[in-house]
Amino acid sequence: MRLGINTFLFTSPFTTASVKLFPTFKKWGFQTIEIPVEDPSHIDPAKVRAALDKHGLVCGSVCACMGPGRDFRGTDAEQKTAMVYCKALIDQMVVLGCPSLIGPVYSVVGKADAVEPSAQKKEWALVVKNLKVLAKYAQANGVQICVEPLNRFETDFLNTCDQGLKLVKAVGNPAFRLHLDTFHMNIEEKNQAAAIRKAGKYLGHFHACGSDRGTPGNDHIDWKPIAKALKDIRYQGDVVIESFTTDVKVIARAAAIWRRMEPTRNEIATKGIVFLKKALR
Repeated sequence: MRLGINTFLFTSPFTTASVKLFPTFKKWGFQTIEIPVEDPSHIDPAKVRAALDKHGLVCGSVCACMGPGRDFRGTDAEQKTAMVYCKALIDQMVVLGCPSLIGPVYSVVGKADAVEPSAQKKEWALVVKNLKVLAKYAQANGVQICVEPLNRFETDFLNTCDQGLKLVKAVGNPAFRLHLDTFHMNIEEKNQAAAIRKAGKYLGHFHACGSDRGTPGNDHIDWKPIAKALKDIRYQGDVVIESFTTDVKVIARAAAIWRRMEPTRNEIATKGIVFLKKALR
């Protein structure tokens, strides 16, 4: 398991100029970088790849930012926009040497409402139809998509490991797998370790976040069973810290971070990686 850091902790949007963060991430001991690409125009993937190579890092994952207008269960225009965006990310991933497109690759984040069963069925069919196309595109380009259930306040579409596995099996492509996150699981799962074991071979990506979005290990999550479950299923993917602070205003507002969770964001990264190295050893 490689340890990674999501750049949202330090900047939004990530641009080509943001590679100035890489030497610090390397110094702290991170092996992989998770880059949220809010718009493909923000980066030159060849230049970002060169900076990664220079500092002995890899882009382990690109995070899909499913903002307004990008919705595989929305209008025809929103579905088309989401497909064009996600395919563009995959194209950039090939240049970056990045294996995984991760996140809520199904619907705009924040769309959470009570939907009638008949409407749910239609939305499910739309998402499956679109993701079959996208998964085929990912497979043809030698990369994978890891779909992430979010908590109930951020989506009404996919909240649990069980729902995620149902979607993975409905898409039915080996390039389409599951992405679990301890922050969301802390809200939605009865038992995080049990959810990880249930995901098993379908688990392609993992976020290690504090229960309050702060430092993993400086929270109430029981990490020992989580670490054991990852080992028991022989998980070989990345474990990434995806925490947010009030320092990055756009992300703080989007993630409802209204107060400082830790003294500094640097501490989330540095103390978090020390904890995870010990926990996953």
